[in-house]
Amino acid sequence: MTKKPELLAPAGSTKTLKAAIKAGAGAVYLGAAKFSARANAANFHGDDLACAIEYANQNGVKVFLAINTLMTDRELKEAMIIVNQAMDAGVAAFIVQDLGLAKIIKQKYPSAVLHASTQMTASTLADVKTLGNIGFTRVVLARELSSVQIKEIADNTSIELEIFVHGALCSSYSGQCLMSSFLGGRSANRGNCAQPCRLSYNGKIGKGVLLSLKDLCLINHIDELSEIGIKSLKIEGRMKGEEYVNAVVSAYRIVLDGGKLLPKQIKRMLNIFDRGGYTDGYYTGNKENMYMDVLKNPYKKGDKL
Repeated sequence: MTKKPELLAPAGSTKTLKAAIKAGAGAVYLGAAKFSARANAANFHGDDLACAIEYANQNGVKVFLAINTLMTDRELKEAMIIVNQAMDAGVAAFIVQDLGLAKIIKQKYPSAVLHASTQMTASTLADVKTLGNIGFTRVVLARELSSVQIKEIADNTSIELEIFVHGALCSSYSGQCLMSSFLGGRSANRGNCAQPCRLSYNGKIGKGVLLSLKDLCLINHIDELSEIGIKSLKIEGRMKGEEYVNAVVSAYRIVLDGGKLLPKQIKRMLNIFDRGGYTDGYYTGNKENMYMDVLKNPYKKGDKL
């Protein structure tokens, strides 16, 4: 019998943490005051972090701490203060991008569980094996992979695999976009992406939101992902509110448990946050219509920017 994957929900605040647990999340991921790839979320400061971890654990829900930005050597000491607090509170795992921090965590806490952040852009079997060899027990795969690529990796490794199944997509590769940094001095790898890809631009085909991708939705592929052997299904949204978290997590929970969504539940999930529609283009390999293409002038086949 195929083992059901874990349903992993975003918790950008205390309200969304509680919403995720109530909706049926098996685990949540959240950020502390600093070093989170979502620096502009409410996040959990000081004693709030320990309280959040303890609350989730009391409800049978695991907490993964996203301490997943790149950092300078001078920042490692401060980062370890957060790590120490999380370990004392009973955190289940750390989602990490910085390899220096990962090494220090394992040196101090050999039992600490490390998950490789999607910011590492792990997109091949070699990437996953390398991360496993240096101490990561789980890898969050890059969002740009197809089902064929994901299955190839899953069939050839015992490392746990986690994939995003719902939420925002980046127009660049996960963890590799420097557009925000170049245009506005706000680095995505420091948690401060200004999302310039969501803005309107001028091109030969017209003026519009030419770089913005539709959001990801893989709810119709849950059975296949379970059979492939994916360990965790991750929902994006630490910047979104409790209504979004409740609607999306509860919908995926129903499907994951073998139920069927009612039309009103599907409508609620899709309408609670709408950035021009949804796509499964990377996963299926059908990449047509992945972009929003909100133009003042009609797109003509063959036109180039």
